[in-house]
Amino acid sequence: MSQISNIPEAFVDTAARPETRGIELIGDAARHGRARDLVLVWAAPGVSILNFTIGATLILLGLEIWQAIGVILAASLLWILPGVIAASGSAAGTSGSVVTRAMYGILGNRLFVAFVGWFIGAVFLSLTWLASSFMGADLLRRLGVDDPVWVPIGVTLVVSAVTVVVAIFGHGLILRAYPAMAAVLFVVFLLVAAFIMPTVDWSYTNPEPLEGTALLSSLSIGFTILASTPLSFINSPDIARYLPRSTKPSHIAAATALGGAVPFIVFTSVGVLLATGLSQSAFEIGLDAALFELLPVWLAPILVAGVVVNTIALNAMTTYTSSMALQAIGFRLRRIPAAIIVGIVGTALTIYLVLSSSLLEAANLMLQFLVIVSGPAMAIFVVDVLLRRYAYDGVDLFDDRRGGRFWYTGGWSIPGLAALFAGGGTTAVCLATDVWVGPVAQATGFVDLSVPAGMLVAGAIYAVLLRTPLAKEGRP
Repeated sequence: MSQISNIPEAFVDTAARPETRGIELIGDAARHGRARDLVLVWAAPGVSILNFTIGATLILLGLEIWQAIGVILAASLLWILPGVIAASGSAAGTSGSVVTRAMYGILGNRLFVAFVGWFIGAVFLSLTWLASSFMGADLLRRLGVDDPVWVPIGVTLVVSAVTVVVAIFGHGLILRAYPAMAAVLFVVFLLVAAFIMPTVDWSYTNPEPLEGTALLSSLSIGFTILASTPLSFINSPDIARYLPRSTKPSHIAAATALGGAVPFIVFTSVGVLLATGLSQSAFEIGLDAALFELLPVWLAPILVAGVVVNTIALNAMTTYTSSMALQAIGFRLRRIPAAIIVGIVGTALTIYLVLSSSLLEAANLMLQFLVIVSGPAMAIFVVDVLLRRYAYDGVDLFDDRRGGRFWYTGGWSIPGLAALFAGGGTTAVCLATDVWVGPVAQATGFVDLSVPAGMLVAGAIYAVLLRTPLAKEGRP
């Protein structure tokens, strides 16, 4: 219970100095802010070149424009889920990686956070750094700096260093800087979209329109790729944990969902429209390079700057929350050294991907596999907060002694872990990717039911097992 006894109450959450508080409980006197502040905080990471890439993928899957937009709108509804769980942070006054002790037990949560939290964090760190590396390297190549190895590595190192600095300053800087970053990014990407519009083929139709099972397959695979983004933000409680305890959960949910969903819809849809005007050869040379060909010379560096700013916004948030995940696992680390470690690991993975893959290939494959863990984990979290009605006691969550409230069975929560593994297994057998097609997906003609099936199984099993003696909590 050291996180309770060493609470740095003298710390003031400000953008002017590094945040030393990690997962320690936040007392009522240190709480501040309003739910609506979260809208632009969540908007900044969403104004992303990755959304362009994902949108273009839907056309590559053979969908018509209206079908692709429909899938985007359907997937955007999932943004309400990170909104629902976000309020658990303000209720408990600590990180979401500590709140999940209520779902998996004191020891079980260490396994959950180590695997799920780190897997999700590493994927998004590497994917977004990868986008800035490819585009930055392509811009430098056009300026005469053309080394296929060291240029993208150099760009990655610079962007990752700035990202880690933002994560070190933490919540205060995120709250202050992200609204301005969101405004700048909206202007940059809307400007890019304006130059893309004349190239859009508004009469675009697939030369071989999909029907029947083939259409269902493409729709479902597209939905899975899109769903991975909102489902991955299981860290949303970390950003809301400083809000006053009296803040209404519905307001937190609405602000988080709105901030995430609007740029998700807008810029993924722009990616769809972009793809209609590109030839197959454009996809082969890379979407980033093809995008440069559509823009005037003066706008290309502005776009790269926007991609870098977005990368820093998204990855600083991921690094920030992942540093607290390291603490929740049990490592005796302060938050700042933990953030540096997260940055080093993410940088190493990004450099590997820079040298071995294209942005489009890496994004699609990793986003699909992400739902194996993110979908069931999100379903369990949502079920738990709804059934508990946000009644999380921070002191109980930090009681890691045998017999504590969340010790459960030898430190492990059978309901949470059983639901997680069952949901993950269900997701895997229903998944359809280029390198893995589960038996259910094969039987249905490559229709990917991984997201709804995995989430329904995980959520249902968890809700049922919570009503059994397996979910008995320790002393209150």
